[in-house]
Amino acid sequence: MVGEHARSFGRDQTIYDPWHYVPVLARKPGAWRNGAPFKDWVLPASIEKIRRRLRSADDGDRQMVSILTAVLSDGLPAVETACAEAVREGVCSADIVLNILARQREPRSPVTILNTPQALTLRIEPTADCSRYDSLRRAI
Repeated sequence: MVGEHARSFGRDQTIYDPWHYVPVLARKPGAWRNGAPFKDWVLPASIEKIRRRLRSADDGDRQMVSILTAVLSDGLPAVETACAEAVREGVCSADIVLNILARQREPRSPVTILNTPQALTLRIEPTADCSRYDSLRRAI
């Protein structure tokens, strides 16, 4: 299957898939507020809360577009979780949401315990002795 699209058999009807137009928003963020595909778009609850709070910001459209663009790379569940965390903390901005997403992406550092074979253990522990270098410095 190459694609599956909703069909409309009536006249003067247009069916949009808003996610299809999200990459275009990166170039034209003003379309977020006035674009036909986004007029009646129902977003998940946490993303909708972020959208309402960003509406009053000067660059709210750009911030919202960067959050929506993150859905394309990180997936909707991850962005929704990040938005919910940002709302819970009371800080709503694209930078915060993207930071939360980046922290979720970072792999945990692996816990490795290395057992050194007996043949490779040191018999005499080296000591730090800088007197040789000090003597070279005095000679010059």
